[in-house]
Amino acid sequence: MKPDWDKLMEEFAGSSTQLVADVDCTTDGKPLCESNGVRGYPTIKWGDPSALEDYQGGRDFNSLKAFADENLKPVCSPSNIDLCDDDKK
Repeated sequence: MKPDWDKLMEEFAGSSTQLVADVDCTTDGKPLCESNGVRGYPTIKWGDPSALEDYQGGRDFNSLKAFADENLKPVCSPSNIDLCDDDKK
């Protein structure tokens, strides 16, 4: 999976609104992993940084890329108010 994940990180490297990254949960990233409920490796999390969700899809590049293209995009927020419907504004 690592080569496909690295390729996905390269695909999104220049994005100002999407982040694909990895964290080493055995070293400096251990506190981050513990606070997000990571217990096994590799674990993929996605979504709002304050409420990350477990990724349950395929682990090959095409599956990861399709998921990222569909789900990793700007959403309604104070910095993206134009994406909000009238009820949320």
